[in-house]
Amino acid sequence: MGFRRAAVNAFLKGVVNTLCRIDSRDFYKVLSNNKPMLIAVNHINFLEVPILVAQSYPLYVTGMAKTETWNNPFFAFLFNTYQAIPIDRNKAFRGAFNQVRKAVDDGFFVAVFPEGTRSKDGVLGQGKAGIIHLALHADVPVLPVVHYGGEKIWNNIRRLRRTPFCFKAGRPFKIKCDGMPHKEVREEILAEIMGQMARLLPADMRGTYARQAEQECKHLEFL
Repeated sequence: MGFRRAAVNAFLKGVVNTLCRIDSRDFYKVLSNNKPMLIAVNHINFLEVPILVAQSYPLYVTGMAKTETWNNPFFAFLFNTYQAIPIDRNKAFRGAFNQVRKAVDDGFFVAVFPEGTRSKDGVLGQGKAGIIHLALHADVPVLPVVHYGGEKIWNNIRRLRRTPFCFKAGRPFKIKCDGMPHKEVREEILAEIMGQMARLLPADMRGTYARQAEQECKHLEFL
């Protein structure tokens, strides 16, 4: 699996470096200086996953994906290479929580997308509470990570231009909470998590979390 991962990584890196000029120095430095944990990443388009895993090599990064994705042989090959965690959306997520905890214990950074869907224009969208459940049940820290530039990929391809693509990483944190918080507190926690992501983005991409990006956090304990 080690040789297969290295070979796939070299292929992905070649493809994305052909399409983009990637600045991931800040991101890689933060990952290298921390133990494995959850990575909360903004979701724009198809680019972030191959760039995320390629630019983090030789560190181990994996993610979560819906089980139907394995029906595609190409994606099945890639996800098996990176030991992605399958999510059956028709079943309880308890098994997935346990798999995430095991992956972190085994040395993997596990990427999750709190928005749950692609924004396409790069503006940070509304977060979903799944990131809170996952972090608390798996009992692991969270590292906020964002990227920008990839939202212009299609226009640049049409003009035969490479796309500047930047990754930024913030400060890792744990959620300060005994048990699962009630709805009002969950909304506050989610706003703080998304605010930590927003503060890494240019001001015009922070969306509804622009204000939260400048506020202090009472529910997050920074490591």
